Amino acid sequence: MDRQRKNELEQLYKKYAKSLYYFLLKMSGSVHIAEDLVQETFVRATISLSFYTEEDVRAWLFKVARNTYLDEWRKQARRRTIPFAHLFWKDELLSPYGLPEEAIVKQESTEDVQLLLKFLPENYRVILYLREYEQFSYRELQEALDLSEGQVKILLHRARKRLAEVAKKNGGFQDD
Repeated sequence: MDRQRKNELEQLYKKYAKSLYYFLLKMSGSVHIAEDLVQETFVRATISLSFYTEEDVRAWLFKVARNTYLDEWRKQARRRTIPFAHLFWKDELLSPYGLPEEAIVKQESTEDVQLLLKFLPENYRVILYLREYEQFSYRELQEALDLSEGQVKILLHRARKRLAEVAKKNGGFQDD
């Protein structure tokens, strides 16, 4: 690998590894699997890095990460295990000095949403995570998920609607 390409990959890693890690952590529910999948994502990215321009590399990397996750999920399913039994556990430590009331309310809300997300199909979890947590544009969602603009809008609408239904059914948040 030439020096320029190695430098490009290093810059991409520094820029996107953390957000890819959190994405894969939310999908897999495992710190160790998420770490491995981030590494595998960049191994796969190294192979075809030269085909992507800077403007669409973010969406492409998330697409590679999602495919890497799905490959791991399929591998686990073939082994007849329950592959991600503890989805959406928080690995954060809270301050021993406490948090302001607003932060606690927001945190509880976030935890509620994360718990509800586990009741959604994988494609709904992915699109909601990428849109709401990673702030993907519709164009980036199209690229990352291999969907048309119309399909992205429909899938996002259905995912939000299903999340609201699950929340209502489980006594979660209500529509305002």
